[in-house]
Amino acid sequence: MELTIKRFEELTAAELYEIYRVRVAVFVVEQECAYQEVDDADRRCWHVFLHDDDGIAAYCRVIDAGVTFDETSIGRVLSLRRGRGLGTRIVEAGLDVARTRADATVVHIEAQTHARGMYERLGFVQVSDEFLEDGIPHIGMIWRDDTAADRRV
Repeated sequence: MELTIKRFEELTAAELYEIYRVRVAVFVVEQECAYQEVDDADRRCWHVFLHDDDGIAAYCRVIDAGVTFDETSIGRVLSLRRGRGLGTRIVEAGLDVARTRADATVVHIEAQTHARGMYERLGFVQVSDEFLEDGIPHIGMIWRDDTAADRRV
């Protein structure tokens, strides 16, 4: 399994097509949500994906601070091969991108409520009541880099 991290302008047409194909398959078709899945945030983020010869297996995007929230954000998290730990791996990769490429010490997400446990195991803390987004229960969560002060010394 190979990890790829690219800004929007670095993606090939084939990579961008595959990203949009899997995101629409999961978030629009599988979850039955009619919404604008492709948005302007795609141009202001890192696209992070695990892939092999069969295509993308897991994906997330790390969105620049100030686009969605004041803080850097991770979104569009998906795993096509469920039960193999790829969701956790892709979020860990996203957090590494947030720390090392965006110099983020805080990451703000809106997580689907059913995935709360995975995010809590990765250090996220719930910061909002549950709310509906496109008919799916979500919660706001924050992750803080406890090692940030050590890196700046």
